[in-house]
Amino acid sequence: MMRSTLQAVTDREFDKVVAAQKVPVLVEFWKPGCGHCRALMKELEQVQEELKKRVLILTMNVEEQFQIAAELEISSLPAVALYKNGEFVTFIGGLGTKEAIRTQMESVLPG
Repeated sequence: MMRSTLQAVTDREFDKVVAAQKVPVLVEFWKPGCGHCRALMKELEQVQEELKKRVLILTMNVEEQFQIAAELEISSLPAVALYKNGEFVTFIGGLGTKEAIRTQMESVLPG
C-alpha cells in the first residue's frame, strides 16, 4: 500500500472538500502499480511541504474512485488537475519536478 502525506479524497466528498478551500487545490489521479504516479506523488509531497497553507494537494486512486476521473475524461496516469474556487481550471502538464509543478501554479497562488 502506498503511504503518502497527502490527503486522499473520495468521489463522494470531492466537491465538498474542493469547494471548501480558500486556496488552489491540486488533485493527483493515480493507481497502484504506476511508477510514474509514485514518483510524482513524492514531488507533490514536497510542493505541499514548501507551500504549506497556500495550496491543498489531494490524491485520488482511480481504481477505487473513478467518477471524477471519468468526468474529467482522464485517459493517462498520473494526471494532475488544478482547481480554484471550487472550479476546475486546467490540467498541469509536463509533470516531473516540483519546480515544474510550482511554475505552472504560480499564476493561481495567493501571495
